[in-house]
Amino acid sequence: MRDLFETNPLVDPVTAARRGGRPALAQRFYAATGVQDTPEAYAVTLDGKPVRTPGRRALAAPDRALARAIAAEWDAQREVIDPAAMPLTRLANAIIDGVAEKPGPVAAEIEKYLASDLLFYRASNPQQLSERQAAQWDPIIAWARDTLGAHFKVGEGVVHVAQPEAALKAAVAVIPTDPWRLGAVHVITTLTGSALIALAMARGALSVDAAWQAAHVDEDWNMAQWGKDEMAMERRAFRYAEFAAAAAVLRELAE
Repeated sequence: MRDLFETNPLVDPVTAARRGGRPALAQRFYAATGVQDTPEAYAVTLDGKPVRTPGRRALAAPDRALARAIAAEWDAQREVIDPAAMPLTRLANAIIDGVAEKPGPVAAEIEKYLASDLLFYRASNPQQLSERQAAQWDPIIAWARDTLGAHFKVGEGVVHVAQPEAALKAAVAVIPTDPWRLGAVHVITTLTGSALIALAMARGALSVDAAWQAAHVDEDWNMAQWGKDEMAMERRAFRYAEFAAAAAVLRELAE
């Protein structure tokens, strides 16, 4: 299992194509997938044997439904095992091998995004884009203010907007501490460019669809004006799969 995921690094389909094709995929070697209860968690099994992460730890989740969702990714593989089609498994590996060991740097990166969040920087023109940004982003800013007590400032253009220290501290205080939710929030933050979107999702204040739309206001505007690029859409679909996997973790482990 270790070799399988180490020799098939996390790259999107477009990047793989540009490198001259995707790496060789391992043949499926198991007949049945399952979930086994253990004292610590719910372990994913293949033909009754535990699956190991690249770091040689047990591939196990703290929630049975989440473990079943991971097992379903393995079950969905047919002749070959394609790690690129297993976003929840990759996320679980990253959480188990990385986030659980060193949560501090992960939380610190989310804090950095908070200081220059996507939602703080608005277009001055065209007006229709500004209005779309306001419609999608203002409710999230309002949620942070009303629920977290975090009064953030917004500005136009790309000039840095210094945020009140009190607002940052209020938002930082709700960054999850458990590795699974922390890892999911980190993934959503880096995919969307917005820690506020990720935190709103983690607190159940923003749906998956609304969060994805809010993160792509600018991109959707550009596509409406200039048309869709096939490779960009492939890349977007790959990112959405990562996003949906992180959202599933937050949903199953909701506070």
